[in-house]
Amino acid sequence: MGKRVYNFSAGPSMLPLSVLEQAATEITDYRGCGMSVMEMSHRSPVFDRIFQDAQEKFRRLLNVPDGYKILFLQGGATTQFSAVPLNLIGCTGTADYAVTGRFSDSARKEATKYGNISVAASSKDRGYTYIPTQSQLNLDSEASYFYYCANNTIYGTEWQYIPDTGPVPLVCDMSSDILTRPVDVSRYGIIFAGAQKNMAPAGLTVVVIREDLAGRELPITPLMLNYKTMIDKDSMFNTPPCWCIYILGLVLDWLDEQGGLAGMERTKRKKAQLLYDVIDHSRLFTCAVAPDSRSDMNVVFRTGDAALDAKFVGEASAAGMTNLKGHRSVGGMRASIYNAMPMEGVEKLVDFITAFDRAN
Repeated sequence: MGKRVYNFSAGPSMLPLSVLEQAATEITDYRGCGMSVMEMSHRSPVFDRIFQDAQEKFRRLLNVPDGYKILFLQGGATTQFSAVPLNLIGCTGTADYAVTGRFSDSARKEATKYGNISVAASSKDRGYTYIPTQSQLNLDSEASYFYYCANNTIYGTEWQYIPDTGPVPLVCDMSSDILTRPVDVSRYGIIFAGAQKNMAPAGLTVVVIREDLAGRELPITPLMLNYKTMIDKDSMFNTPPCWCIYILGLVLDWLDEQGGLAGMERTKRKKAQLLYDVIDHSRLFTCAVAPDSRSDMNVVFRTGDAALDAKFVGEASAAGMTNLKGHRSVGGMRASIYNAMPMEGVEKLVDFITAFDRAN
């Protein structure tokens, strides 16, 4: 087997090596049942145990309170751009959106098909390099919900506070920072996240919904996007993404071993601080993101010279650090340091940045 690289991809991202190794030992015969998880019926007692265990572990780790349901769905976070307004906007016909990057803007555009959408705040005026403060939020007390994206992978920004919207339900896309820090779930109406950054392979979407918000869907809501349907069938109206749910269960065990979400928060802060410190003290590299809005998940930086950026990405890849090229819409570099990126990978990148800065 070839040597593994440090994969700084924004997603799909690294999975913990121990999780991959355990899955490898069970791939043809899951714990003596004679078949792979990829082959078994989602209605079988064996898979039902995998499913229930994953739900229970997720509820415990994220400290999801009573009155909330955990759904294991498909379609990626992007499908939730439609599901959220279809299920919630019928309450008043309006909703507030904070637009802090491409994905929240895409969600806003999708929601305009189903009701009146107000932009409660936007950071587009400065190239999405900051997160609006609470006082900058223009809130509508009649909104059916307030929507934001917790972490913006393209622009390297992250909300470091939970918006206060009073009685208006909070809806949050946590695709790129879920399970990286403790969260007060009781502050939210809906949390959703694609799995392929911190939880499991691509194909699974986790939705945490306050149960009383279900059952308000518009009449045009497709069956598969109806939260009430999915709650009633415990995510099993059709075949769920079985393999991804199995891997999620293994990742949740791994997170427990790392000290839970409090442990992950300490680790991610150290990893991010290492990178920001070396960038801020270099002569060559800059980070355009406002310091109080910087993401602990996606560290963006550049030299200001496209050819030099390309040289950095190429030489880093040759040294075993891949997928450091920034998003095509912004250029530069991006180091995505999700939960499974080990400290050694970040330390290697820090050493490489220091050496490249000195040499160029």
